[in-house]
Amino acid sequence: MTSPASRQRFRLTRWVAAADVVDVFVYVVVLNLAVEYLPAVITETFTLSLLTAVLLKLVLEVVVAIKDRVKARVKAAAGPAGRVGGALLLWALLVSSKFVVLELVALAFGDRVSLGNFWSVTGLIVALMLARAGVRRLLTDDGDAEAGEPE
Repeated sequence: MTSPASRQRFRLTRWVAAADVVDVFVYVVVLNLAVEYLPAVITETFTLSLLTAVLLKLVLEVVVAIKDRVKARVKAAAGPAGRVGGALLLWALLVSSKFVVLELVALAFGDRVSLGNFWSVTGLIVALMLARAGVRRLLTDDGDAEAGEPE
């Protein structure tokens, strides 16, 4: 017999993966480092930086999913026109996503959070993605694969 608390925990883990929680923590660290060292990046409180990190996580997950779909279409394109069109679409997605991030942050938090301009948000997103990849790589248990166990 399962208790209501364990059922609630099970439901929560179905909606939020451990990797997503780690990603948000990494984003908070990177965002707060940006606040400390880049005058254009501002969050008034730690709570706002945490909420901004959650918003960034959601937006970046959507952008990465769309980017993966576009990349799959580029690979499946029959001719050079399809590949060039797909590459242009991918470029437009990557550029426009920065403006989407800036606007969503402005809508959600107003003047209390600022990620600066296009270039500062681009650098921030690159830093977020690199930090996320680094932490995921650090936390991946490669010992099992080297021991001969199936992946």
